[in-house]
Amino acid sequence: MSFENIRKIPSPEEIIELSPLSEDLKKIKAARDAELKRIIAGESGKFLVIVGPCSAEDEDPVCSYVALLAKLYEKVQDKLFIVPRIYTNKPRTTGEGYMGMLHQPNPIDEPNMADGILSLRKLHIRSMRESGLTAADEMLYTNNLAYVSDILSYIAIGARSVEDQQHRLTASGIDVPVGMKNPTSGDLTVMYNSIQAAQSSHSFIHQDYEVKTNGNEFAHAIMRGSVNKHGFSIPNYHYEDLLFAADMYNKRNLRNPFIIIDTNHANSGKNFAEQPRIAKEVLHSRKYSNDIRGIVRGLMIESYIQEGAQKIGGNTYGKSITDPCLGWSQTEELLYYMADNV
Repeated sequence: MSFENIRKIPSPEEIIELSPLSEDLKKIKAARDAELKRIIAGESGKFLVIVGPCSAEDEDPVCSYVALLAKLYEKVQDKLFIVPRIYTNKPRTTGEGYMGMLHQPNPIDEPNMADGILSLRKLHIRSMRESGLTAADEMLYTNNLAYVSDILSYIAIGARSVEDQQHRLTASGIDVPVGMKNPTSGDLTVMYNSIQAAQSSHSFIHQDYEVKTNGNEFAHAIMRGSVNKHGFSIPNYHYEDLLFAADMYNKRNLRNPFIIIDTNHANSGKNFAEQPRIAKEVLHSRKYSNDIRGIVRGLMIESYIQEGAQKIGGNTYGKSITDPCLGWSQTEELLYYMADNV
């Protein structure tokens, strides 16, 4: 093998000892975890909104953004359950480009994953402490779960990971809700197979141990559109798409049927400004079908302080360095609209 060892990564136990979660924050997380599970189980009528930057590249603006969310949440929490999107690792189709805080705690410096793990924990813990909100992150690498499992209330599995056996099995042992996206092909059967696997019990190798899981009954679907063989985006958020997905979901007899619509990515054709229109269409569809209303109960939105995106090294505070995002003013308006129309 031709791997070059660069540095030893501390164990999860060592990292958590260096950056522990305080007892008061553990109580906040436990309460939020329980409420989120009630929502997915249909025991609460609140609508789930996972919202935040495409990637969390800098602690200060991310925490400033979450502070804005927390202030707004005080006014809409009877209708919405808001989970900040704090994604600290970024999947790259070709392997090129900024791969997130996990790889580069400073986007202009060389990768340092040991520092990255500490940086992302520091970010999540600070955000939780200052806002009272617990966050979502993506499980890009299954081996990294142990470094963050005590701080996240929601874990997403992306379109390129959802077909991977290790992601499916690992999801079956996670004790918070896991959202599983449809693959880039758009094949919903793949997504539902992944949910079924995550909801089932398994034995497998995980971090040097043979482990057994009980299944995650809160694993559920995220629909993000697809890409055809010519590279064109095909959305799957329209009324007929949602009816089809709901019918297909119910026929699988999976536990706690729950669908989130990702308003960006292939659903928007990567046009971030379309997200409010898409969100409003989904809410409108819910009004015309009890089947849709009963199962489509969440949205995922890419949003930051400033609208659009900038290149790495740009100096605009709170502006994405990966995919373009909605600005705060549009986000604030949309969230209030959602609270009035769910």
